[in-house]
Amino acid sequence: MTTTRRLLAALMAGAALAWAGPAAAQPFPTQGITMVIPFGAGGPTDIVGRMLADAMGRDLGHPVVVQNVGGGGGTIGVTRVVQARNDGHTILYTNIGLATQPTLYRRLAYNPVTDLEPFGLVTATPMVISVRPNFPGRTLADFVAYAREKRDGVNLANVGLGSASQLCGTLLQAALGINFTTVAFTGSGGVFPDLMAGRLDVYCDQTTSSLPFVREGRIRGVAMTTATRLPQAPDIPTAAEAGMPGVEVAIWHGMYAPRGTPGPVLARLNAALRVAIQDQAVVARLNDLASPPEPLDRVTPEAHRAHLAAEIERWRPILQAAGQFAD
Repeated sequence: MTTTRRLLAALMAGAALAWAGPAAAQPFPTQGITMVIPFGAGGPTDIVGRMLADAMGRDLGHPVVVQNVGGGGGTIGVTRVVQARNDGHTILYTNIGLATQPTLYRRLAYNPVTDLEPFGLVTATPMVISVRPNFPGRTLADFVAYAREKRDGVNLANVGLGSASQLCGTLLQAALGINFTTVAFTGSGGVFPDLMAGRLDVYCDQTTSSLPFVREGRIRGVAMTTATRLPQAPDIPTAAEAGMPGVEVAIWHGMYAPRGTPGPVLARLNAALRVAIQDQAVVARLNDLASPPEPLDRVTPEAHRAHLAAEIERWRPILQAAGQFAD
């Protein structure tokens, strides 16, 4: 073969590879995946997210590495994912706060419904209303009596507007008709030491982070935000049992990819998520923390998208009535 013919053959081979396009691409994923959690390390969303990241990574054949991007009530981390490449290698794991941001942030830089691709609900976690261990009383009724006497002298912690703790605290104050003194933290990892030391009066957080401390006696759980008592904590009554049926909320969690992520990539991520929430070790740990995985028929992009839209509308009037906005 002459030099000219060899050069022509090489050019034709290169053109063929170029035109092969997606058909020649490697199957997703081609590298490690970053899971952005828009809250601090050690918090309730982070605890579950790390379990899922490990299990998903085993199924995907590439590590799923958690990146905590806190601040702005979760909006900074969400923005990071919205602006990421839509190739599936950056995903978001977050909670109900995504549904409250369009109301709390009147100049929000993204639309959760149109700027993200939901690919599966994960859990719906109850909340524990907890008080300091040296609180003068052991029941929610004791706390209610104390709150009515002290009113704004009660210190209530939360980890930012739109956080699970803020939503639960809003419901609690509305049920009592009292505005507590709010102490803001950047993450629940900073709240618990102050609650244990008696520098805070009350905190409402997810079972995934609260129950271990309640079981150790380091804080005192006085109520659950569930319709019935939990088998994982049968001694803690529901808020409704203390005459506050409006204080009932579960903090749901889900996973997302940037808008425009290809359908086959979303399908692969969804498949890995479904494997993760059926992993025996993950299921056992979530059940122990009173945060069991969602039924598989809710771990779909379609069910997740519908749920997100419905939750935005559900929380809008509640938050508007509270009159607290982040901007």
